[in-house]
Amino acid sequence: VQLQASGGGLVQPGGSLRLSCAASGIIFRINNMAWYRQAPGKQRELVASITSGGATNYADSVKGRFTISRDNTKNTLYLQMNSLKPEDSAVYYCWAHLPSGVAYWGQGTQVTVSS
Repeated sequence: VQLQASGGGLVQPGGSLRLSCAASGIIFRINNMAWYRQAPGKQRELVASITSGGATNYADSVKGRFTISRDNTKNTLYLQMNSLKPEDSAVYYCWAHLPSGVAYWGQGTQVTVSS
């Protein structure tokens, strides 16, 4: 199983980006999926998570600005990020947990919010 994240880039404060994470391989079902981020010198932190049924959870710092979603038919995870702030700058990683109990990480995509 591989997770391929995309959609990162450079954006001005107040701007928007949409991240995608496509899972490939022999996958019958994915349980929880999530986005994490890691800024230089900081620990990796949970940004948002979503269950297979669509229940979501967000870090307080992104509530009201970010929206996590998934397309189970395409095994793809999304993160719509609006009203971006410089403190949102980080490498964003997708994560997926399969019924086998094994979890996978994507390779990360850089998000830089700067004027």
